[in-house]
Amino acid sequence: MPVDPFAELLRQLRREAGRTMDEQADAINTASGRATVTRREVSRYENGENVPTDHTLGNIAVACGVPLELLLREAKAARARRRKRDDREGEDPDDVKRRTLLGGAIIGAAAAAEPWGRLAYALSKGARIDPESASVLIDHAAGLHLDELNESARSLQNRVESHLDAITAALPRAGEHGRALTIAAGETAALAGWVAWDLGEHDKAAAYYRVTSECAKEAGHPPLRALALGYASYGAATPEKALEMLSQAAQDVRGHGSATAAAWVLGRYAEEAAQSGDDAGALRALEQARFAYDFANHTSEQAWVRFVTPYRMDSLALSVYGELKRQELTVTADSAVKRLGQELPESGVVVLGDLASALLRGGDVDRGVYVARQFAAAAESKPNTMGRHRAQSIAAWLPETERDLAGHLLAFAS
Repeated sequence: MPVDPFAELLRQLRREAGRTMDEQADAINTASGRATVTRREVSRYENGENVPTDHTLGNIAVACGVPLELLLREAKAARARRRKRDDREGEDPDDVKRRTLLGGAIIGAAAAAEPWGRLAYALSKGARIDPESASVLIDHAAGLHLDELNESARSLQNRVESHLDAITAALPRAGEHGRALTIAAGETAALAGWVAWDLGEHDKAAAYYRVTSECAKEAGHPPLRALALGYASYGAATPEKALEMLSQAAQDVRGHGSATAAAWVLGRYAEEAAQSGDDAGALRALEQARFAYDFANHTSEQAWVRFVTPYRMDSLALSVYGELKRQELTVTADSAVKRLGQELPESGVVVLGDLASALLRGGDVDRGVYVARQFAAAAESKPNTMGRHRAQSIAAWLPETERDLAGHLLAFAS
């Protein structure tokens, strides 16, 4: 009996991810947050004995980094075939024709109406991709940078790396869209590096940052190199090396359309200058960052600057004032708390982390401990990248009387 096309699709997706059936079950369970899928169930899916529910399909899509719409359409067709008990016998050949999607995943003709389907067809024929397909790849790269605000590095990693594979496969046939896709590839590679660094995979992160810089050079787009340097500065061996990276990044984001990027890079420079003991340089850079942000629009410039919200600017200022023990810390902390409001917005966990750390370093221990507890609860309920890093920083500054809280934060960071 021939294997059902949808079962073959699921098998191909697992193989493309380089997983065993046990590992695929674990990946699906990680996406769902519940251990409900077993190796046996994965085997049943891939042998055509069972079709996953739509809920499970959502988790498979996340685990494999593919569009959910693709799986939903193919599952619907598979269920129809099961009801007819014909295992594709008698179907119109056009309805069962399969093509390769980005190096191996099989899709149905129904998906050809979607941009992902058109991209698959273009790749299989060696044709140039159409504008809408290119737009889908670029927009998804931007969307991943938004997801980073509210997702943990672990949940993002597969999706980011899978999308980078998708853009990489498209680039040889990009045609007039080559520069835009190269920039999107660099943005995705930088995010992959950031996620890898957050997970402790530092060599892997460095490799992604190098690729990002190559994309910047290929596309003639210096702000992309600034992104790589800004991310890489967090893992620099010394504050001096971080300042060197950020100084180059500041040069890369000079000019029209990069105000938000300039604000972030200058803010990061201020953080590192404060840690290196350059008080005057830190305050000067922070003032420049705020001035740049007055002219910025983080929602309409480069895709990756969307994380540089007013809340993120608050966190940069808090970090600098806390390190320098400046009197401005109290006013800035009050303003940041007021801006956060009752419900944590995107970047809210970041601000709480920087606020707690700044208050502790600045000497306001009681308030710092209170905010640290808020951060601990928020970081677990709304995980995002850098949560582990901030937890370690806060734990290091907590007083001896808060050993339990420090232990909890270190356990979270590990």
